Amino acid sequence: MAASRLSFRNITALAPMVRVGTLPMRLLALDYGADLVYCEELIDIKMAQCHRVVNGTSDPDRALTVARLVEKDVAAVDVNRGCPKEYSTKLEETLSLVQRIERTGVAAIAVHGRMKEERPRQPSPLRLLYQAVAQAVSIPVIANGGSLDLVKTNGDIEEFRKAAGASSVMLARAAMWNASVFSNQGPLPVETVMEEYLKYAIQYENNAFNTKYCLCQMLRDKVESPLGKQELYQQTQERLQARRDVLESSSQPDRLVMDGDVTTMAVKFERREYPPQITPKMFLLEWSRKEKLEQPLYEMVQRSQDRAFQSTVTIAGKKYRSSLWEKSKKFAEQTAAIVCLRVLGIPEGRIGEEDSGLVCKRKREAKMNGITEEEGIKKRHVAEQETDNSKMAAVANGDRHKLDTLQNNRRS
Repeated sequence: MAASRLSFRNITALAPMVRVGTLPMRLLALDYGADLVYCEELIDIKMAQCHRVVNGTSDPDRALTVARLVEKDVAAVDVNRGCPKEYSTKLEETLSLVQRIERTGVAAIAVHGRMKEERPRQPSPLRLLYQAVAQAVSIPVIANGGSLDLVKTNGDIEEFRKAAGASSVMLARAAMWNASVFSNQGPLPVETVMEEYLKYAIQYENNAFNTKYCLCQMLRDKVESPLGKQELYQQTQERLQARRDVLESSSQPDRLVMDGDVTTMAVKFERREYPPQITPKMFLLEWSRKEKLEQPLYEMVQRSQDRAFQSTVTIAGKKYRSSLWEKSKKFAEQTAAIVCLRVLGIPEGRIGEEDSGLVCKRKREAKMNGITEEEGIKKRHVAEQETDNSKMAAVANGDRHKLDTLQNNRRS
């Protein structure tokens, strides 16, 4: 495949890293001088889009299918054997295994010099493993693991390669923390590297959470930078001030405040304060019909930080809304209706107000028709929908007389 076009000797590579080896980091490492970059581990079953759902695969034919699918887009395909299995924890079996792998025709072998009990932060004691593997095979051996003990600058990469006795070097944490370690002019200030990383992240629409993760890895102990602390302080002050405004408004729930051309009031919709099938929106709609006004128009906005909703209702050319945000769109519309009703001095249907004319009218209509209140609501909704459909047909046919008649019937 593509291995014939790529030499793995005397190269410096970006190691495969979960959540780090995404496109922006790979491009950045190439910019700074890496000869080869690895992407994250890919599960071939996801790419092949097989019907059978399995985490991983042991089917060589399927793996070959996926490799052929991407062979024109990548320099080489790496087969992951790095999991700590028994065959890879004993030197004799390891050397036998790499010789067997060499006979399959692979172009190179990458060796991670740590035992499964060791963590990346611990110094790697297995440089002898690199040398043993390199002497056991004729193909290039790429050393990975423990480079951070030696590699601080680009010049240190060659020292690590010589110490490992390997053909090439693969860097993980050293590159993750500052990708300019690949550059002859590196390492550059981490702020400069972060700016270049962000350019790629924006250009290629990298996932925001992944971008944040990679930037935090670059900052390490500098996460609490002066700039970050200042931004956090400003955000905290804004949240505290918003909370103070809510508390002040809540202490005076009936106080009207003009926000531009919108009348606002700090109210919340409490469903338990209203009888079943009775809502403030229902009262406002009935009142608008009684006054022969256009139906209330609700506009919705969502706050990004907590995904809360706020609705503004427009009726008779005036706008009303609650200054308090709700967790659902339905409740946000109800609070807007409550503000409008209270400003206009109209009953809103709370328990204790059931004897208002609008509620009694609903109940009388239901009794006269021998239907429940809920059925009556549904019946009116169907009738309104049919009227709207007739209006659309009249507009399409240019029947102005019929349209005027339908509008008059709707208002009556």
